[in-house]
Amino acid sequence: MFTVKGLVESSCLRSIPSNYISHKSPNDSLLHETHNIPTIDFSQLTSSNPSERSKATQQLGDACRDWGFFMLINHGVSETLRDEVLKASQSFFDLTEEEKREFAGGKLFDPIRCGTSFNAMVDKTLFWRDYLKCHVHPHFHAPSKPLGFSETLEEYTTKSREIIGELLKGISRSLGLKENYIHKRMNLESGYHQLLVINFYPTCPKPELVMGLPAHTDHGLLTLLMQNELGGLQIQHNGKWIPVHPLPNSFLINTGDHMEILTNGKYKSVVHRAVVNKKAARISVGTAHGPPLDTVVSPAPELVHEDNPPAYRGIAYRDYLQLQQSNILDKKSCLDRIRI
Repeated sequence: MFTVKGLVESSCLRSIPSNYISHKSPNDSLLHETHNIPTIDFSQLTSSNPSERSKATQQLGDACRDWGFFMLINHGVSETLRDEVLKASQSFFDLTEEEKREFAGGKLFDPIRCGTSFNAMVDKTLFWRDYLKCHVHPHFHAPSKPLGFSETLEEYTTKSREIIGELLKGISRSLGLKENYIHKRMNLESGYHQLLVINFYPTCPKPELVMGLPAHTDHGLLTLLMQNELGGLQIQHNGKWIPVHPLPNSFLINTGDHMEILTNGKYKSVVHRAVVNKKAARISVGTAHGPPLDTVVSPAPELVHEDNPPAYRGIAYRDYLQLQQSNILDKKSCLDRIRI
C-alpha cells in the first residue's frame, strides 16, 4: 500500500513529485488572522439554569448562521483521553506498510479503510495526506492494531456522539423548534451514522507546493474535530481564509452539508481546507455525524415558506456519500448538484 508517510521516509524524496503539486491562485495564499471565531461553552448550553442555557443557545445559533464553525469548551472529555487518542493514532500510522495493508479496504462502505489522498482514483492532484476511516456507529469497527487502539477509539467516539446529541438539541432550539426536532426528523433515535476519520499529514519539504486537503465541505450534520499541537486547519469566512488556532482542550465543530439542507440554507456548511508544514506531522481526528444511511434528507417543512421555498432536493444520506466520494473534492460542488 502506498502512503505519503512512506514516500517522505524513503531516502529518494529530493523534490515534490509532480502529481502532488497543487495549482493555487495568488488569493489562496492570503490569510486573515482573527480572534472572532465563536466559542461555545458546552456547560452553559446544557445548564439547568434557563437564562444561561438560553444565552448559550442564542450564541450557538449565531455561530451556525454566521460561521458554520465554532470552538467548544468545557465539554467534559478529559485531556487524558484526547492525548491517548492522538498517541494511539500516531502509533497506527507508525505501523509498517504491510501491517496497514490489512486495513486497506476498497469500497466506500467497507467498515475500515486506510489509504492516501482523498480518492486516488479520481483526484487530479494527489493530496499530502494519509487517512484511516472507520464506521463506528451504529456498529463499531476499528483496527485490531496497535494494541488498545480499538478500545480507546470506542470510548472517544461514544463521548463525541453524546456531545453532538446535546449540540443538535441546542441547534433545534435555536431554530425555534422543539429540542428533539432534529433527532426525530433525522431518525437519530434509531442511531446516528458516525464516521471516524483520522488524518495524518506528514512533514513536507516544500509545504507551499502541496495541499493536505483542498477546499471542501463535510457531509453530515456536524463534524467534531481535534488535532495535535500542529496547526493547519483554515476556514473560509466572508470569502477570506482564516487560520484556526484552537483554544487548549477545545473541540472544533463545523456544520455539514446535511445541516445546510435540513435548515434550507439558514445554517450553511463551512468551506475549509488543511495545509501542511515542514516542522512535524499533523494529526487530526474528526467524527462526522449524520442520519442513518437510508434516511432521505430534505429541507424541514417548518423552515420552508412562500418567501423561502425549498432550495435543495431530498437525497438519501447513503446516495450523497457515494456522490461525494465519486467526484473530486472541490468546495461545495457536491451540494451544488442537489440545489433546486
